[in-house]
Amino acid sequence: MSEPRRRDFLKGSLLAGAGLGLLPLVTRQSAMAYPRPTENKISLATWSINRTFFMGGWKMDDLPRIVREDFGIDGIEHVNQFFDVPTETNLNRWNQRAKDYGVQNVLIMVDHEGAMVAKEEAVRKQAVINHRKWVDIAAYMGCHAIRCNAYGGGSTPEEDPDALDRAAESFHALVDYAAEQQINVIIENHGGLSSYPGWLPALCKKVDSPHFGLLPDYGNYPDGVDKYEEIEKAMPDAKGVSVKTAWNPDGESSIDLPRMLNISLAANYSGFWGIESGYQFKSGDLPIEEVRKGEWQAVLWTKKVIEEIVLKQG
Repeated sequence: MSEPRRRDFLKGSLLAGAGLGLLPLVTRQSAMAYPRPTENKISLATWSINRTFFMGGWKMDDLPRIVREDFGIDGIEHVNQFFDVPTETNLNRWNQRAKDYGVQNVLIMVDHEGAMVAKEEAVRKQAVINHRKWVDIAAYMGCHAIRCNAYGGGSTPEEDPDALDRAAESFHALVDYAAEQQINVIIENHGGLSSYPGWLPALCKKVDSPHFGLLPDYGNYPDGVDKYEEIEKAMPDAKGVSVKTAWNPDGESSIDLPRMLNISLAANYSGFWGIESGYQFKSGDLPIEEVRKGEWQAVLWTKKVIEEIVLKQG
């Protein structure tokens, strides 16, 4: 996108937000941003235990203890859907609990904040504005990134050939805001165009910013796509990895996890390896303790493979 066009889009975004009467929950001057971690450690993508969350099994205050004491790992990849109201009081308490348990807030996965690739410019501008508060919150919590989605476009590049330009425009605007706090904006292959072969690497080339990159997800590709090949293509732009797999009760993984991890290692990736595990529960209503047992077991099985393939090499 040309610089004048980008300035016009940013100006429009600012004007669109002027009448909202909203202020960031965290002042930008108070943020404490951190660079992307590059030491190999394991983090928990908290969606791994989402079923117990929605059943009332835990809250944000519990996460540092769960991550450290139950799983013995070092980082938390937050999901914005799990946040209570992110007031300064709450954020300070969550930061302190993370410090108390010696775990790092790594990133925030941001969902339901608007379609960054929508065909309507006003919708895209509003989506950029909606994401800004999560940049502020991520910086305040010492995260290195927010994970966004590239939603709003067609199903294929042929169906929506302008989607790449629209996405680049939106993410340029968000990255310009995030870069002031040294926060990265990263995109996950998360359905639609974002899971279409080669689309996200092409978006990275178009945005062309050191503060923009990918969170390659090992599992989020449609049937018929060679997910191993696509992860290999995505890894040069990776600022994290989502180590996703589903486990059956016998301990069998839905993907060749060692192969995926070795693809990431071959691309010279280092940093947090985010566990996003699933467990194949039997159908029907289950008591929370049975759900907890399955979710926790899937995390520990994934952790074991990461330790054997990644950490032992370090």
